[in-house]
Amino acid sequence: MFQKLECVCIHTTDIDGSLSFYMSLGLAEAWRIERTSTAGVASMLIGLKFPQSGSSELVLSNNPDVTFTEVEIYVGDVNAAYDQLKQNQAIEWIRTPFATESGHIAVMAAPDKNVFVLVGR
Repeated sequence: MFQKLECVCIHTTDIDGSLSFYMSLGLAEAWRIERTSTAGVASMLIGLKFPQSGSSELVLSNNPDVTFTEVEIYVGDVNAAYDQLKQNQAIEWIRTPFATESGHIAVMAAPDKNVFVLVGR
């Protein structure tokens, strides 16, 4: 079901400073998405590519609603993965599948309290 590590998304309060720092380490900006937090605050996601082709991404976020590191796992079909996994009582569903700019997402917590964002179509 888990197919690959899509990205790790880290929170920052200084998105421009963080972008500059990680680019100085050899990463390159690949994309940007502007959003509004639940409090109505403008926020941004910036995807950074590693030099090695096929590598996962590092994503920067300054969303004040999500101040922790997120591990995003590509599952292909998010709704199908949710339908299969929702029977597993050990999983706590933080967010059931919902649409985004690029597909669908669902957010789950494992029994060890680690949070995984399932991404795909």
